[in-house]
Amino acid sequence: MRAILIQILMLPLIAVAAGKEARFESAPIDPRDAVSIQRGAQVFVNYCLNCHGAESMRYNRLEDLGLTQQQIMDNLVFASDKVGDTMTVAMRRSDAKRWFGVAPPDLSVIARARGADWLYAYLRSFYRDDRRDSGWNNLVFPNVGMPHVLYELQGEQVLKSQPVPEIDSASGAGSFVLETPGKLSTAAYDRLIADLVNYLVYMSEPARETRIRIGYAVLIFLSFLFVPVYLLKKEYWKSIHQGAPRPN
Repeated sequence: MRAILIQILMLPLIAVAAGKEARFESAPIDPRDAVSIQRGAQVFVNYCLNCHGAESMRYNRLEDLGLTQQQIMDNLVFASDKVGDTMTVAMRRSDAKRWFGVAPPDLSVIARARGADWLYAYLRSFYRDDRRDSGWNNLVFPNVGMPHVLYELQGEQVLKSQPVPEIDSASGAGSFVLETPGKLSTAAYDRLIADLVNYLVYMSEPARETRIRIGYAVLIFLSFLFVPVYLLKKEYWKSIHQGAPRPN
């Protein structure tokens, strides 16, 4: 009984500790922006699909974004012969584990597992670290096995100081110095990452926008249906409330 009482008294302290988790900057994405998702898909197949698969996603699902099968085959399908194939990689998991220390995870539902804000922060928080075998580290995911595959675009950052989670965003705002500029400006790189995250969010649930539209339509229909159903109910039960026999 005493142990249970102590656990109950500790609950407020646990809640306070949970509230001090690092906050992430909101990812500037729009799941309804098909053009942004198309750009993100192009970044994904060019830079991510070399190591990470997306075995729950088929290339032809991108037709929902307004692309034709020919456009998909010409611009996005490099590791397969059919537009209906899933986004798989040729690299064997055993080789990946030997090279990186761990097999790169499948990214089909990574946005649902991690969240868009986490991904946006993570992909902008790589920095040079000579203590790591890959030469890279990440502020959001310390000691991650993944190297910075987009460094030619972003440039090479060095860590200036650790951010304070309660003050700075967990993306490391103010914590990096761009030592070697990349091919893109900081603003352009952030836009590219936003497009990539937008695609990862779409890939994790391609039918999301359709589901939301259907959901709104159903709610509107039910709201209109409520009025005649309510009036019918009153008419049906009126005789019972008045003490008369129920009509057949």
